[in-house]
Amino acid sequence: MKRAFMTVIMLVLVSSTLLAACSGNNGGQGSNSTPTPSPTNTAENNKEEPTEPAEPFTVSLRHIQIGEAQKYRKAILDDVVAMTEAEIPGLTFELEGVEDSVNRFTKLPAEMAAGNPPKIFDLFGGEGDALKYGAAGRLLDLAPILDELGMSDKFLNLNQFTMDGKIYGLPIGGNIEGFYYNEELFASLNLSEPTTWAELETAARTLADNGYTAFAMGSKGAWVPLMLVNTMIGRYAGPDSIAGFSSGDAKWNSPEVVAAFEKYDEWVQKGYFTKGELGFEYADMLNEFITGKAGMMFDGSWRSSVFSDETQAGALTNKVGFFTMPAVEGGIGDQTYVNGNYSNGYGFSSDLNEQELVAVKAFIKNMYSDEMQLRGLLEDGVLPSIKLSDDATSQVEDKIVKKVITIMGESGGAFSHFDSTVQSAVYKESEDVILKLIAGRETPQSVGDILQAVQDKANQE
Repeated sequence: MKRAFMTVIMLVLVSSTLLAACSGNNGGQGSNSTPTPSPTNTAENNKEEPTEPAEPFTVSLRHIQIGEAQKYRKAILDDVVAMTEAEIPGLTFELEGVEDSVNRFTKLPAEMAAGNPPKIFDLFGGEGDALKYGAAGRLLDLAPILDELGMSDKFLNLNQFTMDGKIYGLPIGGNIEGFYYNEELFASLNLSEPTTWAELETAARTLADNGYTAFAMGSKGAWVPLMLVNTMIGRYAGPDSIAGFSSGDAKWNSPEVVAAFEKYDEWVQKGYFTKGELGFEYADMLNEFITGKAGMMFDGSWRSSVFSDETQAGALTNKVGFFTMPAVEGGIGDQTYVNGNYSNGYGFSSDLNEQELVAVKAFIKNMYSDEMQLRGLLEDGVLPSIKLSDDATSQVEDKIVKKVITIMGESGGAFSHFDSTVQSAVYKESEDVILKLIAGRETPQSVGDILQAVQDKANQE
């Protein structure tokens, strides 16, 4: 699955999905003949019979597009909602905005267990989310719907939502993870964009020595530091290790994986991360970087739109660069692989009545249209999840998005974040132990041993 990622990316860049031009004779309106008036075609008799208003119905829709940084994605969602409501008589969507981790790890699991999730909701792919809920019968199989809508061959990568030929969700777009850096601050310290591991650590040390935070970090939500840890594992233990934990081909307490935890712990001990990071949120991390207090920030390419928006980036507008994690000397496997995913999108409840099913089909058609996917790319820097034409992708002007596309095109492939490949119990434990490592309550080796014990148990079940 991971080695197919390069093919997927090339499809983003060079696919030539032709837009069929619609033409017709408009019911014979081009004819020169003039019909003879008759009682059946007079203006009086052509009046439409009054129809009963459609019976109102609602469809619940939960999203995670909350806050200033998600405003472009929210605007796209709002337009899709309005378009779909106008298309389906009587339909009203009931939108609920919920913070990402609350939806994923608290609300949705409880609702799935009880069998009462929203009709449409934000959903992650992989073993711990979409595939687990799909196997439990909670998710709508979208394969026949995509076939009905003529969209079966439109998506670039549905691997993390597909099981036994059934499709249990649709990614809204793709992303990679890497380092953002303050170009002006780097220049003032005679630093260039790091291309090697030694240059990356030199930059971190120089920033720290000059009173700056090397890497902005908000670790109150454990998934934030785990983004960086995940990529370090991909470098030290190789890209195949991420999928190898659940298959048993990779071990959390192997020397190469422990080496990744050791490097992260080393950076913690050197003070490279935000002081008091365990008390700071994801949004706080961005604020520290934007205000110039931190020189670098590890985050997803989905953040790119912030840095071209003066209302969010302020003095840092268009002065931010992006690079992927450099190769680790002695690291296993292809060091050009990136941490890349098509793992976050929308899922749909399997418990739908006839009206709700019609609404869901219209929502899918409108959300995953060329227009909306191109808007996501141009306005928000979200890589499209469907094939777009050369003309569409050539419209990209944002320098960070261009850099991301270049990185992906030059990569050997991609590995996913382990939260989409390991079992829920393993990921939950990883969130607990990374916070303990940061707090000095666990060692890199003990973290690996604890996770492997949980992994062994999960693999046996």
